[in-house]
Amino acid sequence: MEQVRSFFQRRYIDCSDQDWLMIAPKLIRREFPKKTLILEKGQVENYVSFIEKGIVRYYIPKENKEITFELTFADDFIGAYDSFLTRLPSVYHVETITQTTLWRLSYLDVQSLYRETAAGNIIGRLASETLFLEKAKRELSLLNDTPEQRYLNLFTEQPDLIKKIPLQYIASYIGITPQALSRIRKRIS
Repeated sequence: MEQVRSFFQRRYIDCSDQDWLMIAPKLIRREFPKKTLILEKGQVENYVSFIEKGIVRYYIPKENKEITFELTFADDFIGAYDSFLTRLPSVYHVETITQTTLWRLSYLDVQSLYRETAAGNIIGRLASETLFLEKAKRELSLLNDTPEQRYLNLFTEQPDLIKKIPLQYIASYIGITPQALSRIRKRIS
């Protein structure tokens, strides 16, 4: 749990002891085995979660394939945030790639922390802004960068963890086929 508080302090705000005493009891620690659906398409997202360890992917199931559109690593937030905010069913799955440990806050607890703590309100706003900026960066990368650049960016940002992600997920994430990814990998090695 201290990892969560340390993350808040490094990235967002120095959380007072009084605010932390209100936040900490609401955090629920959950461990998920590798390849576990945290949220299925059609369910409403009831949690915003912090990844203590592990890798999570977001994907859209299609008839003959899956389209991975997000990969999230330790020390970051996850959740179908659009579903969380709108209270509408998700149109995609959220799944662990590796064994994953999450610290979760329920929708009702998040709303309560927004009302009752200054830190909760600030963390919520800054976390939302961060999610928006990451989404914009990803969209711009898909529009402007070559698949090779997208692969190299992912490799640069997460060099150790990318080795744990199956190649078909990486290929889908950067918008190419596994065969095209193999050609890129041969070219740059």
